[in-house]
Amino acid sequence: MALRRRVGRFARNRRGNVAIIVAFVALALCFAAGMGVDYTLATERQEQIDGYADAAALAAVTPNMMTQSLANAKTAATDVFDSQIAAVPNITYSAGNIQVTAADTASGAQILRTVTVTWTANSKNVFSGLLQMASLPIGGSASATSTDSPRTDFYLLLDTSPSMEIAATQAGINTMVAATASQGGCAFGCHETDPAADNLGNPGGEDNYALARNLGVTLRIDNVNAATTSLMSTATTTATNNNTTYRAAIYTMDYSLNQLIGIRPPPAADTSNLVAAQAAAANITALEVYDNNCLTQSNCNSDEDSYLDTNLASMNTVMPNPGNGSNAAGDTPQEVLMIVSDGVQDYLNAGCTYTTALPRCQSPINTSVNPANNLDWCTTIKNRGIRIAFLYLEYYPLPTNTWYNTNIAPFQAQIATAAQNCASSGLYFEVTTGGDVTGAMADLFQKAVATARLIH
Repeated sequence: MALRRRVGRFARNRRGNVAIIVAFVALALCFAAGMGVDYTLATERQEQIDGYADAAALAAVTPNMMTQSLANAKTAATDVFDSQIAAVPNITYSAGNIQVTAADTASGAQILRTVTVTWTANSKNVFSGLLQMASLPIGGSASATSTDSPRTDFYLLLDTSPSMEIAATQAGINTMVAATASQGGCAFGCHETDPAADNLGNPGGEDNYALARNLGVTLRIDNVNAATTSLMSTATTTATNNNTTYRAAIYTMDYSLNQLIGIRPPPAADTSNLVAAQAAAANITALEVYDNNCLTQSNCNSDEDSYLDTNLASMNTVMPNPGNGSNAAGDTPQEVLMIVSDGVQDYLNAGCTYTTALPRCQSPINTSVNPANNLDWCTTIKNRGIRIAFLYLEYYPLPTNTWYNTNIAPFQAQIATAAQNCASSGLYFEVTTGGDVTGAMADLFQKAVATARLIH
């Protein structure tokens, strides 16, 4: 009984429990404090390294990196991250703890590059002995995106046939007509090496080209020259703004295809191509013939000097197969054929259905039905993935001219339609007589850039 009473009193006594509870609570508080300190340190280190991951991802999409390959972008991100994380103390990190992914995809009119940096590391614990844990795992990721327009090569095919020697404005046309009364009122500034053979009746025996110059009359070919020269500056500025590269080749077409400047194939960089193209554009001028109907004194072709379809066929051979325009290794630029013309051809073609004066063919561009030349060259070129931009300079009606009434007037209404059918969707622009050719050419270029896309 006495023993039972002593045991009972001991069980009911609470005076020693405080020490036991304090001992247990102190152990838990130490563990919690240690965990709190190490967790806070790990969080701070993770936030610091996340900032480095942000910087690494952004380093891969800078304007300069957007001109380089995906592999180079990944290397740039890795190098930036590794150099910064090396300065963070009390972490364990190795080269295998980072993964960088990079991809270029189409985003409307541009190329969207996305770079993601994913990393892992271990934050060393201060209270590792207490926690029985040497470190805490940390990690994170960061992504950055940027857009870049595709690299694009522009092939300019400019009409320099005699029809481009017409005055550029109505006032200029009126001036030329009035000054050439002895010729029946000719609105064309025809360029001839022997104008005396045509007995033009101009002051000093000059040809109509010189007459237009002396009268201060601007011809359409002058507008094409100025517009092309200006376009090279526009292309340079646009390329800088779009973080990409544009190059230009310039060809003129009359009775033959003439190269003013081409585009060198890889691996040539052509970094100054647009500067050279601008200088070459200054050489755009009207076709000079011997006299009316003769290219030279011994080569008379009845003034058949506008082989537009044939020159389209030649351009199809000149232009290589286009690429996607990305910076991936081995990829090549996209391509645009930009045609500037009044859309009327005049050449030897026994199969032409637009004129009764066979075998001379006068017709809208891309309408040949000669069995030897019956391809729809515009469609052929577009089917290769090359877009066609067409700046149509309105073929001005000349109802007082017998030649016009007989040969051109019957299909006048079809000229613009044929030009528009040749162009790719959204890449047709029409300038009426007196219109702003420079502005129109720049607008058409911007349309071509805006509708650029990856080709799959």
